[in-house]
Amino acid sequence: MAMGRKKKERQTTLWVETSALPCAPGHPFYEKLGAVLDRHGFTEFVERECAPYYAETLGRPSVPPVVYFKMLFIGFFEGIDSERGIAWRVADSMALRQFLGYELTEATPDHSSVSRTRRLMSVETHRKVFQWVLGVLAEEQVLKGKTLGIDATTLEANAALRSIVRRDTGESYEEFLTRLAKASGIETPTRADLAKLDKKRNGKGSNKDWEHPFDPDARIAKMKDGRTHLAHKAEHAVDMDSGALVAVTLQGADKGDPQTLPETLRETAGNLAAVENDEETAEALDEDTMCQAVLDKGYHSNDTLVLMDAIGVRAYVSEPDRGRRSWQGEDKEYARHCVYANRRRIRGEHGKALMRQRGEKVERTFAHMYETGAMRRTHLRHHDNILKRLLIHAGGYNLSLVLRGQTGIGKPRVLQDARKGLQTTFAGILGACKNALNRLVEFYPAIRADWRSPNSLAQAA
Repeated sequence: MAMGRKKKERQTTLWVETSALPCAPGHPFYEKLGAVLDRHGFTEFVERECAPYYAETLGRPSVPPVVYFKMLFIGFFEGIDSERGIAWRVADSMALRQFLGYELTEATPDHSSVSRTRRLMSVETHRKVFQWVLGVLAEEQVLKGKTLGIDATTLEANAALRSIVRRDTGESYEEFLTRLAKASGIETPTRADLAKLDKKRNGKGSNKDWEHPFDPDARIAKMKDGRTHLAHKAEHAVDMDSGALVAVTLQGADKGDPQTLPETLRETAGNLAAVENDEETAEALDEDTMCQAVLDKGYHSNDTLVLMDAIGVRAYVSEPDRGRRSWQGEDKEYARHCVYANRRRIRGEHGKALMRQRGEKVERTFAHMYETGAMRRTHLRHHDNILKRLLIHAGGYNLSLVLRGQTGIGKPRVLQDARKGLQTTFAGILGACKNALNRLVEFYPAIRADWRSPNSLAQAA
């Protein structure tokens, strides 16, 4: 067969008719998502909330607010962690262009424009978009808001431990160890000397002494896999009836669960109040919103149970084994009453059922937000910037619940997984048939002797 020759280079066409451009059908998932957003007036709501950000004079071409928030939704559904990756994915996909309202001849937003838009918009604007999504869940009869499950997880910060500096002097970690080595009598310390000195030193990872120069909100903490890293703490309040995220807060990773709980409760109450104040969504919520909450043993403390009882929330908090406790003092009478009441509740059938549901419903939000949603490691710095992304990420998770209730599919990749699942099922059926035939051949000697012959089965019969 003769080899072909390379074609001569041709001059590109200067003018192309738009009717001649290739047109691909939109992604069925994003078509359903766009229909839900349009039906509830997402574009009108975003433009009304973002009207104060528009400049009266002509400036740099900006990203429309509705496009900005939809791009962040895409980041959740596609599992893209960075704004640069979102911009690349949008520019490369015809279906996503159609979802955002861009023609093939139009340029999609650059990642720098997306970052600038995020910096210009406040956290409160992002929170209102999250509350709007909660209103959509209430209208769709998904959100209940009666029983809450609260838990927290750590997010890896975009900061390295080797870059931390002293809060008082501004020294780096190596400079600080070198000064300690010289003070102990070592004139020219080597790296081995510094490592030996650092190994025997107590309290070397204290957040009171060290900080990161570019991300002071990051704290030294132990991650889920046992590594020590600079991290942030994200806390979720989840509707136990529907699995919807009612509130997301971002706090210091060095704070304990009883310390971060009050802010999450305030955020939850504010979000539910915003939904109840809306005439269209108020009737969809239960009358007894936020009446009971279930938490793990990390939250168990006198202050937590007293706070829950004071705000009228019936708490179901797992109690760790602390042995026999002393309740001497008048100031502990109320705390003892709250602790014993919680102990009776968690030992009942209803409390045990809530504990089982908490492990399912709350952990599922962590998996979707930070594992498949690719936010376990943050690309942004400072709590305000990270919280903006988390709020819209959580809004995308809540929208997936609406779509899952309507179509049975909550993410676009589920369609691909379904096709792979069918292929795996057919392969399993064929493999089972082959194994059954092999066992039949081994069991009957007459068939095993001549099982390849067309008449072997008839002869054996």
